[in-house]
Amino acid sequence: MRSYVFGTGLLSALTGGLTLLRSLRDGDPFTWRQALAWASWAITVALVVGAIVDTRRAEKGKIAPVDSPVHGKESKLAYQNLNR
Repeated sequence: MRSYVFGTGLLSALTGGLTLLRSLRDGDPFTWRQALAWASWAITVALVVGAIVDTRRAEKGKIAPVDSPVHGKESKLAYQNLNR
């Protein structure tokens, strides 16, 4: 679980969210650029969570979807998980 919590994708998504929250706190008007930044942040978080879920499934020996970054490495991840 530590590898997921301290992963660079999740940490960068959290720091990006904190930056967006600080920009709201300054009292600046909400613009279309901020709306795009929030949409981009939401997509980033969704991709990070999806990668975590795919990796977790692959470690349990289940087949990952074709578009997953761990597709084709399921047996290796499952073997590594068994050795822990």
